[in-house]
Amino acid sequence: MENMATISIIIPAKNEEKGIGKLSILKELYPKAEIIVVNDGSTDRTKEIAEPWAKVINHPYSKGNGAAIKSGARAATGDVLVFMDADGQHQPEDINRLLAKIDEGYDLVVGARDSSSQASKARLLANTIYNKLSSWMVDHKVEDLTSGFRAVRAEKFRKFLYLLPNGFSYPTTSTMAFFRAGFSVAYIPIKALKRVGDSHINYLKDGVRFLLIIFKVASLYSPLKLFAPISFAFFGLGLVRYAYTYVSSGAFTNMSALLFVTSVLVFLIGIVSEQVCVLMYQRTDGAEMRESNLRNSPKK
Repeated sequence: MENMATISIIIPAKNEEKGIGKLSILKELYPKAEIIVVNDGSTDRTKEIAEPWAKVINHPYSKGNGAAIKSGARAATGDVLVFMDADGQHQPEDINRLLAKIDEGYDLVVGARDSSSQASKARLLANTIYNKLSSWMVDHKVEDLTSGFRAVRAEKFRKFLYLLPNGFSYPTTSTMAFFRAGFSVAYIPIKALKRVGDSHINYLKDGVRFLLIIFKVASLYSPLKLFAPISFAFFGLGLVRYAYTYVSSGAFTNMSALLFVTSVLVFLIGIVSEQVCVLMYQRTDGAEMRESNLRNSPKK
């Protein structure tokens, strides 16, 4: 971008002393950019290593990756925010490619990892499932739902800060929020390197959490699109059960009734969730309109 002073590079970091020093090259590559390292309660030398070349924001204790992202976004002064990991997976040279897409008019640009960049086959399978589900939900190809390497227009990103969780699923939530709001989202292919140091992901604990993310993705974007097929499935099972019992014994059983009632309840939950989702985004749109009115109102 022509005016590099409008860019803030935000790096959440927790006990990343082994890898974060390599990112000091950012100061050389982007001398006019604001570089912010959010030290999320590290107990190693992360803070000391980052201080010579970045503005360091310290959390007194670990609040989570998403919380670090929010702290960085609130403190940043740039018009465009670039998020990247501190573990050496993301290559600083790729930032220019993200910014080039922003210059084309996109609101959010995500670095999409290829299959060889995934940490393990299990992670590759999980991310493939997330990408397929989210693509179905938004009717647009989502190439990497969980990538933490992204550039976004600051004003629009801050509208959704209240939606973002404090844990690792901030990329999922922010991506789906941008699609829901009708903002422009683009992907560029990147090659992610092997991380430096130990991963903070617990495969058992976070595996269950990632499964819950699948449902969160659907409920965040369009709940009825998730609940309606489940409702129809229960209704179909009820019809099959009723047909079987009617032919075999001429009876309408309690199981058939339970399946039909479950179908109705699931559908109603979907309707209510859809309305809550609409109200949630109306809150964002309303805040944007009030902010615009304040900016455009004549000063006394």
